[in-house]
Amino acid sequence: MAATGRPGSSGGDIEHGYPHLDTVRAAVTALYKRLSHDTVRTFDTSVPPAEVSFDDGEELYAGAQRVARAMVRHLRLPDARAIVAFRDMTLAANVELTAGPEYFVELNSRFKTHRRDIGAALAHEVMHVYLHRLDLSFPGTRANEILTDTATAYLGAGWLLLDAYREHGPFAQKLGYLTPEEFGYVLAKRALLFGEDPAPWFTSPQAYDAYKAGMALARRDAQQPPLAAAGWTGRRRYAGARRAAQDPRRAGRSDSRAPAGGYAFEGSAPLCVSFPCPTCHQRIRVPVRGRLRARCGLCRTELECDT
Repeated sequence: MAATGRPGSSGGDIEHGYPHLDTVRAAVTALYKRLSHDTVRTFDTSVPPAEVSFDDGEELYAGAQRVARAMVRHLRLPDARAIVAFRDMTLAANVELTAGPEYFVELNSRFKTHRRDIGAALAHEVMHVYLHRLDLSFPGTRANEILTDTATAYLGAGWLLLDAYREHGPFAQKLGYLTPEEFGYVLAKRALLFGEDPAPWFTSPQAYDAYKAGMALARRDAQQPPLAAAGWTGRRRYAGARRAAQDPRRAGRSDSRAPAGGYAFEGSAPLCVSFPCPTCHQRIRVPVRGRLRARCGLCRTELECDT
């Protein structure tokens, strides 16, 4: 697990924006494909703050193991002893993925004095165990870590990772591989799905701002043509692309894709349009015939469309 920051934390400058958005969306799709809609729905309640809070008066090792067990329970992993150790290392944390009966996690020694972030580090590492047992991974270390961050946030423990993002004075810190806004985006997608707002749990003002930014982008996903909720500008652009796709002179050409629209026109008789589901990002294909209701076969979301 990576940690970044300015002096006072453990790394370089904190990246912002959405540089990993395509991988994040692919990770959400992969979760639905591997877990199924029904299993994703069982994670409708996040890890509550009471289970992961860490009082300074609590014994370090006992407290860390208590929080680790809470993560194991949340992910419904086999009940086994969670062993948490601390050592000096470059990474924020590391987990052993062997098939042994115990869960062994190493945390950076700095967490001994930054106890409020132990839950965030353990959430990411225990998710590594969960994904390993699901045999779900992405090729390459960075893509696989982005998958892990996305899964942690989408399945109810990642609000801790975003809350670990803080900036005040010369101090700045972020845990994980997603940017703060990307964490906010995944948490917003989860909030829109389950109606569970994590905002009251944030102790970091910067985390709350990143969540709001992510929510704005998540809402835009549901306002793209051919969805009926699309705005006037998007509808006008879509209509132009549809006219071009219906032009007989287009016969034999490649599909007509709207710039940054995410939708593509396919075929000719009948003409169809494909677009990403705003919930799981699986592509949906429907005929171009005006108002209709579509249903995503992966996440079962019902969508009002104007094709």
